[in-house]
Formats: sequence, C-alpha cells, structure tokens
Amino acid sequence: MSVGLLVVDCLLGDGHSLKEKRRILLSLTQKLRNSFNISVAEVEHQNLWQRSQIAVVFVNSEAQALQGIAGKILGLMQSDPRFTLLNSEFQKIY
Repeated sequence: MSVGLLVVDCLLGDGHSLKEKRRILLSLTQKLRNSFNISVAEVEHQNLWQRSQIAVVFVNSEAQALQGIAGKILGLMQSDPRFTLLNSEFQKIY
C-alpha cells in the first residue's frame, strides 16, 4: 500500500467573497472526490477570498501509480477556469 499527498496553491479569480470562495471550493472538492475517490481539504488561506491551499490524499496498491494519479488530479484542476494553479507539491508518504 502506498499513500500520496498533493498540496496545491491556487488563486480563485472569480470569487468576490468568502461565501463565493466556499461555494467554488465545495464544487471542486466534490468533483475531485467523485472522480478519484480521494480525501480533499483546504489547509491554508481559509480567510482569504482569492487564495486557497488544498491538500489531497490518496492511496494505491502500487507506488508507481501515485504520480499518475497526482497528474490527473492536477489536470482536472487546471481544466477548471475558476482556478489558477500557483504551485503544487507531490510527496509519497508511505
């Protein structure tokens, strides 16, 4: 069993309030969970309405597959016009 952690810093250009930011993030996290069966949480910048840091954790039986899953997650996030990815960091935890 292997565990991967993907931390993504992003900019939400369309949001104009914390309420709108939360709505956009909820939509994204539900889409990610439904597509990949992963755990997702906002871990930084909760009080900033145009910034977010999202942590994604996922498990696979093969360590080699983790990098591919991380790439697919990033691809899905980049395809959403509401987000600009500023930075991403992937780690194999276990």
